[in-house]
Order: sequence, then structure tokens, then C-alpha cells
Amino acid sequence: MDGHNDLLGELASDAGLERSDFLVQSTEQLRKFLDRHKERISAIGGLTLIDEEPDYLSIAPDLTFRSRSRYLDDVTGEWVSETEVIEHASELVELYNPADIYAAFAEASREAAGFAAEPTGEEDVLAAAGISLTETVAPSSEDPYAAAADSWAAGQSLPLDADDDEAAAHRLYDLALEYQERSQRNEARILSEFEGAAAGLSSVVGELIIVDDDDERLVLTGTGAFHAEVIPEDAQGEWRPLNSADELVEFYDPTDVFGDLADSLAEAYPSVAPELAAAGDGEAADDAADDAAGAEPVADTAEAEPESADDDEAEDEPTA
Repeated sequence: MDGHNDLLGELASDAGLERSDFLVQSTEQLRKFLDRHKERISAIGGLTLIDEEPDYLSIAPDLTFRSRSRYLDDVTGEWVSETEVIEHASELVELYNPADIYAAFAEASREAAGFAAEPTGEEDVLAAAGISLTETVAPSSEDPYAAAADSWAAGQSLPLDADDDEAAAHRLYDLALEYQERSQRNEARILSEFEGAAAGLSSVVGELIIVDDDDERLVLTGTGAFHAEVIPEDAQGEWRPLNSADELVEFYDPTDVFGDLADSLAEAYPSVAPELAAAGDGEAADDAADDAAGAEPVADTAEAEPESADDDEAEDEPTA
């Protein structure tokens, strides 16, 4: 029995050493890859590598990565999404298979450039090799792609219908909630993509306050990530932090966030939007002119003061 345990211990020890060696080599290889392409990545403003719900991975211009994970909270029973900033290649290879990382770079780069996808094990392999489909296997009378489409359609939900207004209302309610969730996922993805692209610039500009009201605060941090705190209506004055894109879209519309961010930048750096600064100065001048024109003139009390009756009588009396 002791000999059996010794063998297992040696196996575990050797496997641990091999794993450590693999991570070191993979980290070094990935670091060299990033160093070779850091100028290209910076020039294109970062790149979204994986965007398949719930997995998300992007690289920012400063070569930091953002990863989003989703898990089921055992306490609340709700799905929770977390966005993590990965600053070092060693952290990334702990989370992702290096082969998958390079494959994601290849696919995302080709897609961003508008290139066709790499040939797979289908008809496009033959096309890439210049071989006609009829030169290999005689096609059958049934269109395989149409059959695949029919198979896909068969697996989709049947059209929603109902026999009465009450049932229709219930199904329409469920449908609205489903599409609300889809919309929020899309909005969260847009915010996450912006955070990845803005990381390098935000590190130079620093933290920027976007909204600072009595019941909400929204900032763009120096890492390019949005952070907010709000007081929900039912929270009885308690602040709730919003640390992820999924949490932000519960309270904010990305269109409003980007618009308010642009306004904050124009206010902090008037040179980025000189037309807005000029318009603001013009409005201030117009307001000052309106105030001046609307002011009532101050009367000269010495000249405007009427003469008293006693003074009139004194003037009418003849001198002795």
C-alpha cells in the first residue's frame, strides 16, 4: 500500500512540475507574441477576441485583457456576471488554453478586417484548393444545406399564439421580458467593448466624473472601466454599487452614458469640442446682454425728488 501511495505522490509531483513549466513557457510565448504586435494592437484600438454569451474576452490598446464570466449564485438563484481586468499574460494562460487564445486572435483579426473565414472541413476547403464539388462525390438530389436549415428551423420555438386575450397577455409578457434580457445583454456587450478600447486612453486622462448627483454617481476610471453608485427607489437611501456592465445597463442607457461622457470631456477639455465651447461663450454673452437690457434705470434722487409744498410757498412770498 505504501508503495502504491509513493507512486501516486511521485506522479502528482511530476505533473505539478510539468504544469508549472508549461505555464512558464506558454506565458513567455504569449508575451513575445504580444510584444511583436503591441503597436498593431494599439493602432487598431484593441480587439474583441471572444464574444459568445456568456464568454467574453478582449484586449485593450495597453495589452491588458478583459474577461467576463457568468455563474449561478447559490444564494439568490440568479445568474451573476463579473468582468475582470487581466494585466499579465501569466494570468491569462491560467484561465484560457493558449491554443484557444491564438485561435481567437486569428479569427477576430480576420473578421475585423473583413476577410473570409478560414476554410473548414466543408465545401470551402475544396473551393480554396480549386476542386469542384462534382469532382469528389456526386451530389444527391437533396440539398444538404436546405436540409440543415430545415433541421435548424425544426428546433426553434413554434410561433406564439393564444386562444384568448388572457393567455395572449401572459405570453406577450414573457416575450417582453425575454427581449428585455436580450437587449440588456447587447447593451452590456457594447459597454464592455468600449471599456476595452478606452483602457489605454483612460490611463492617460485619469478618472473622469460623468454624473455626480444626490442619488447617483458615475465615473470612468483610469483603467477605462465604468463604475457607478445609485440609490434605487426601494433601497431606503442605501447606495448600491454597479461594478459590471451587466449591472450598469439595469439603470443606464449606453447612449446616454456615452453622450454624458462626451459632455464631461468637452467641459474638462474645451479644446476637444471648440464649437461647443464657442456656443457656450455665446450663450453666456447673450444672457449678460439680456440682463443688462432688462434692468430698470436707477433714478437720480436729487433731480427726481419733487419739491415740497413748503418750498413753493417760500418762493411765492415777496422779499422784504
